[in-house]
Amino acid sequence: MKKINILVPELPESINNATIVRWHKKIGDIVYYNDNIVDLETDKVTLEVSAPCNGILQLILEKEGKIVNSHQILGEIDQLDIIKNNTINHKLSEKKKYLPDSQKKFINKEQINCVVSKNKEYLTPSIRRSIKKNKININNQIIFNDILDSNHNKLNEVTLNNNITKRVKMTQLRQTIAKRLLDSKNNTAMLTTFNEVNMNPIITLRKKYGEDFKKKHGIRMGFMSFFVKATVEALKQFPQINAYIDETDIVFYKNFNINIAISTPRGLITPVLKNVENMTMSDIEKKIKELSIKGYENKLNITELTGGNFTITNGGIFGSLMSTPIINPPQAAILGMHVIQKRPVVINEKIEILPMMYLALSYDHRLIDGKESVGFLIAIKNILEDFVRILINV
Repeated sequence: MKKINILVPELPESINNATIVRWHKKIGDIVYYNDNIVDLETDKVTLEVSAPCNGILQLILEKEGKIVNSHQILGEIDQLDIIKNNTINHKLSEKKKYLPDSQKKFINKEQINCVVSKNKEYLTPSIRRSIKKNKININNQIIFNDILDSNHNKLNEVTLNNNITKRVKMTQLRQTIAKRLLDSKNNTAMLTTFNEVNMNPIITLRKKYGEDFKKKHGIRMGFMSFFVKATVEALKQFPQINAYIDETDIVFYKNFNINIAISTPRGLITPVLKNVENMTMSDIEKKIKELSIKGYENKLNITELTGGNFTITNGGIFGSLMSTPIINPPQAAILGMHVIQKRPVVINEKIEILPMMYLALSYDHRLIDGKESVGFLIAIKNILEDFVRILINV
């Protein structure tokens, strides 16, 4: 049999490494060409590593949770030209004698679900001290699952007196989010300014043209396309907000690439709408839907997550009334949308009940002054309250 290596794919320059999050196959499993056999997670996307050939998974060199680099060998497949399920029956007990000791240990510890009383030798010293100090009956009160790590003998889950404490390693995406948010807080002079917008004109437009829009373009007219269009017009008026600081220089963008914050099971991601100034309302809605679906399914590629100049986030979909969004570095500002809520508002000396939304602009005060930040939000407010302004360019 010819042995074929399973390799980490080429990672883009912006990504240093990846973490193995899941092996879909076990040692001895039959694999077919292009089967997804292992998932890798970077700080931006999840990558699926496919089988390079038909064969049998012979070795797993890197376990789940390990950090790997481009072209690193993850495992090994014994290549077979023809595989017939009814003629190949590989049992774990039959395979183990052909494997090196390191792999035998891996198999033995792969799926462990045991009682502590039978596995005292795997408990850490701190757990042993706790058991002795509290005089716990280990035969009845402590059960642990998946506790063995072949390198560290790490405890993942322990049940003590029916109080469950669970330790879960942060995903690489969550670690990156945490690091970037902290870096943003520590490395920018961030300030937030607020305003509010009467959403009644936009709601009226959607009611009037929503059905026609959907029939013609095949997609619902949402609120986000209005905000994206308004943001682009406001960025044209205040170019320093569509810029970033590079040491002692200010770099101004010529194009308008808008990040849209999307919540996924893996965390918050911000895919990019590229060259929004050239997109129609329907183009924006379709692209947002496409990116949202791909984001939820972990199918976004690197180009869809990089190259943004300005970010819009909508906490309103979760019911947030007001917040201070954190800048997505190296960008200079981020716009926060919030829930639409009916409130009493004074209009022409009369109190009216109107659907209002608070807007928040967090910005880097090193680059953007209060005058520009306030003017930017007012520009967005004026466009949303009278969308005809876009047509006549005022």
